[in-house]
Amino acid sequence: MQEFDLTVIGSGPGGYTAAIRAAQLGFKTAIIERDKLGGVCLNWGCIPTKALLKSAEVMNKISHLDDLGLKAQEIGFDFPKIIERSRDVADASEKGVKYLMKKNKITVIEGSAKFGKDKIISVSDKTGKEIDKVKSKHTIIATGARARKLPGVEFDEKKILSSTGALIMKEVPKSMVIVGSGAIGAEFAYFYNAFGTDITIIEMLPTILPVEDKDISDVVAREFKKSGIKIYTESKTEEVKIKGNKVKVKVSGKVTDEIEADCVLLAIGVTGNIENLGLEDIGVEVYKNGIKVDKNYQTNVSGVYAIGDCALIDPKGKAWLAHVASGEAVNCVEKIKGLDVADIEYLNIPGCTYCQPQVASVGLTEAKAKEAGYDIKVGKFPFSANGKSRAAGETTGMVKLIFDSKYDELLGAHIVGSEATELISELVMTKSLEGTGRTILQTIHAHPTLSESIMEAAGVAHGEAINI
Repeated sequence: MQEFDLTVIGSGPGGYTAAIRAAQLGFKTAIIERDKLGGVCLNWGCIPTKALLKSAEVMNKISHLDDLGLKAQEIGFDFPKIIERSRDVADASEKGVKYLMKKNKITVIEGSAKFGKDKIISVSDKTGKEIDKVKSKHTIIATGARARKLPGVEFDEKKILSSTGALIMKEVPKSMVIVGSGAIGAEFAYFYNAFGTDITIIEMLPTILPVEDKDISDVVAREFKKSGIKIYTESKTEEVKIKGNKVKVKVSGKVTDEIEADCVLLAIGVTGNIENLGLEDIGVEVYKNGIKVDKNYQTNVSGVYAIGDCALIDPKGKAWLAHVASGEAVNCVEKIKGLDVADIEYLNIPGCTYCQPQVASVGLTEAKAKEAGYDIKVGKFPFSANGKSRAAGETTGMVKLIFDSKYDELLGAHIVGSEATELISELVMTKSLEGTGRTILQTIHAHPTLSESIMEAAGVAHGEAINI
């Protein structure tokens, strides 16, 4: 039996971050992983999908070279190579995590973990044979989540895909139905559309990207439709069946239809990986799809914690994001160490979607701010009025800022357009510091830059915009 001060189960962005911070703080640390270091994010999620999306972005830019006064012949693509590059990027990321484990003297144990008597962790190989035992003063569960399924529908990763199957297709499908239009659905819709796939999106709610401000999601919907993507909102997927070499999808609601496609991607969210961990044997309380924790990520069992996609402070859920897991990891470990650290303010965490146009946001939407009872002032500035955007030929989108009229505090920030996911950080910092619209407006931004649109949006809210 091996003994440690702190053991982490799962090595995704939450798990490996927790292990590194624990090692930095002097804990004798171990991490248990049943598959690849880096978890889903580095191997099958955030990183490889961004590699694919970069290929799609360049493909779309090449298609509009004439707008820049450039010409090229025999424009084409090698789809297997695009997929291969994505896998190479993921592999390089995994190697990076291996290096960090070694650098920080963290013991890596390969296998599946399960709690037993006295919270001793049994580690088993792929055959189920026990290969190790771990005793740990503190244990952090960071097992992440997996794609949700529709009732009665199983993933075969050929015709009925999760995001994992969509990452490794051997050829471009002629047609694809995407059920769900959150970040994963929107990103894969953009990617496959760029390479010629006929895409249909089915969304139960009134707008695609339903967690975003309506003005923002409307821009994405308009651009998607321009690209030939069909969008069914307020529509429910009633049935998904494979028939021959096709998949048939029955839809009801705003539109009643049966759609035939080469494959279907189910992008309807995730559910926490909380099974087969022995949680019931040691009495850990769970919600329906996550481990119940308090604001310190402590479960009801002393010495056992949970972070990331498998952990829920509120049964209604939270944003399942890699950077949420990483933030919780550091916060949890520092609290275990006894450091004086503030609780995470979840309303200050940005959300990003990497299709084109990109979407990034933090805080309240306009609708949510009104529901919360705020008297608000709103500033919207289109990228079409920004000099750098015009020079780059990237004029789609806007910056939208929402302020409390009484105190001028920034309540929400929403960006749709080129580099939105990079631009949002200024606004996250502003909101975290309880900054005001006046602060943004009086901060001189470099010219010409896309970020000037943030200053101008604050100007619109205060009736002081210069360039619109």
